[in-house]
Amino acid sequence: MTRLLGGCLVALAEAMGTLAPTGLQAQSAEQFYRARTLTMVISVGSGEGFDLNGRLLARHLGKHIPGQPSIIARNMPGAGHVLAANYMFTEASKDGSTICAISPSIITHQLLDGRGVRYDVGRFQWLGTTDYGNQAVYAWAASGVTTLDDTFKREVVTGATGAGAYNMLYPVLMNNLLGTRLKIITGYKSTKELEIALQRGEIELRAGHSVSSVKALYGEWLRDKKINVIAQAGPQRDSDFPHAPLLTEYAKTDEARRIFELFEVDLAIGRPFLTPPDVPSERVEALRRAFDQTMQDPAFLADAQRAGLDIHPPNAAVVTDIIRKAAAMPRELLTAARRAKGEPEPAR
Repeated sequence: MTRLLGGCLVALAEAMGTLAPTGLQAQSAEQFYRARTLTMVISVGSGEGFDLNGRLLARHLGKHIPGQPSIIARNMPGAGHVLAANYMFTEASKDGSTICAISPSIITHQLLDGRGVRYDVGRFQWLGTTDYGNQAVYAWAASGVTTLDDTFKREVVTGATGAGAYNMLYPVLMNNLLGTRLKIITGYKSTKELEIALQRGEIELRAGHSVSSVKALYGEWLRDKKINVIAQAGPQRDSDFPHAPLLTEYAKTDEARRIFELFEVDLAIGRPFLTPPDVPSERVEALRRAFDQTMQDPAFLADAQRAGLDIHPPNAAVVTDIIRKAAAMPRELLTAARRAKGEPEPAR
């Protein structure tokens, strides 16, 4: 019996040794990531600005992660980025093998009790952001809309992909706070569909598209004057579009200006990347260090320049601090912002 028990203990010890890399014994980040394939979830469709940005990082990030894992991209558009946010919070593996490139609109969408939210931005592990900047409002030149003033004079058709998307948010805010006459057509599945609709004349205007994406994707349109950038959201005018007024310049009240500034919290974060809650801290720190190193990688920067993508990278600490401050916004301002979005005050 003693010999049998001893044999069982030896076998158990050997089994525990073979299981150590994935279970009972702690792994180093390098041991975990070596020869592993990570997934980069991208909250928009293929070919869009966020997609180009996410895939660019996926090509370079792995060589800076201990163990140098490979990274594959997976597009997950839908519900104005809420689909991907919910997936990362509730379904994605919590072992550090899944990263997400996502719109920061999920932050204010949660703060204002957006529909369908099953995530908590304060619990995500933020890795950093590649860029931040203004959101553009532009019209197809053939529509005849050449200035923001035109949107006050007649009904102008725009399109939207979902409640959490900027292409829905900014037209609603412009109508409710400034008095524009934008007719919002919903149901588009991706911003690629919005691009096609614009060219076909189904819609005349698009609002809430990052300036850097417009420059990267539509350089020819800008050069050939196929689109008119008529306004922008942000703390100051982008140097490439000095003629386009800020939406806050059209605000007639201090409350309207402050509401636009609330949504500029998202713009200060720009194009962030995150991993789910509860990922082991050593792996989170490894991913954050790798992210910071990638932002200084000459090969990454050269590829970004060729793609027309701007790189202005606030790190994880900056992003986390912005989110913490946003969560502390006064309730009366959030209530006013909900009204501006056409949403009721949530039940308590």
